[in-house]
Amino acid sequence: MGLKKEGNGEAIAKSMIEMSTLKVPIIAVVIGEGSSGGALAICVGDRIVMLENAIYSILSPEGFASILYKDSSKASEAAENMKITANDLKELNIIDKIIEEPEGGVQNDFENVADNLKEYIVQELNKLCKLDVYTLLEKRYEKYRKM
Repeated sequence: MGLKKEGNGEAIAKSMIEMSTLKVPIIAVVIGEGSSGGALAICVGDRIVMLENAIYSILSPEGFASILYKDSSKASEAAENMKITANDLKELNIIDKIIEEPEGGVQNDFENVADNLKEYIVQELNKLCKLDVYTLLEKRYEKYRKM
C-alpha cells in the first residue's frame, strides 16, 4: 500500500488549525504579494499588517479573471473587483494596519519603512502579551470569524 499524499489544501488547513491554537501572539506581515494558499495560511494572525503597495488575496487576479471572465487578460479588471490593495483591505477590516511606503517604493527608504514596521510590531506585541492565553485565543477566533 502506498503512502497517502497530502495536497496543498490539506497542508494549508493543517497550518491554519495549528496557528489558530498557538498560545503566543501572531503578527503576519505582507510585504509584497501575499496570495494563494499563503494568504490563507496567515489569515489567522492576531494582527495582519501590510506595506502600502503590497497585495493580499487568496487568488491571483489572473486566476480570478480566468475563472470569472474566462479570460486571463482581464486581470486588471479582476484586481479592481477583488479589493486586494492595502487600502481596500483596511477598509474591509481584513487587515489591521498599513505601513506607508516612500514615493517609488520601499527600496527608496528601506530603513525608515523597517523602523515603522518594527515600531508597530513592538507596540502590538506589548498589547497582545498582556492578554491571558484564553483571551488571546478567543480574540483570534473572533477576528477570523468576522473576516
